[in-house]
Amino acid sequence: MAGKTVTRADLSEAVYQKVGLSRTESAELVERVLGEICDTLAAGETVKLSSFGSFIVRSKGERVGRNPKTGVEVPIDPRRVMVFKPSNVLKAHINGETADSED
Repeated sequence: MAGKTVTRADLSEAVYQKVGLSRTESAELVERVLGEICDTLAAGETVKLSSFGSFIVRSKGERVGRNPKTGVEVPIDPRRVMVFKPSNVLKAHINGETADSED
C-alpha cells in the first residue's frame, strides 16, 4: 500500500461499494462530509471523530524567520494552522495492535 494516495473518488467508490448508495449519491455524501469538516475548521472549531482523531485549528504568532539562502531575517506573519491528533485507537490500528494493549 506504500505510495497509494486515497482520493475523494476512492472514498466515493468505497461508499458506493459498502453502503449501496448510487455513485452520484456516494460522491455527494463524501463532498458534504468533507465540506462540513472544512467549514467547521474555517470557523476555528475543533472536529473530533471518535476512534479516529481530532482536527484542531491553532493560531501561530508572528515570528522572525531567516531566508536559508541569504541569511536575511524576514518577518513571518501570524497565521492559523490545522493539526491532526490521532486517537489511541487509530495509533494502535496503524501499528497492528488492539487499543486495549496500550495500557
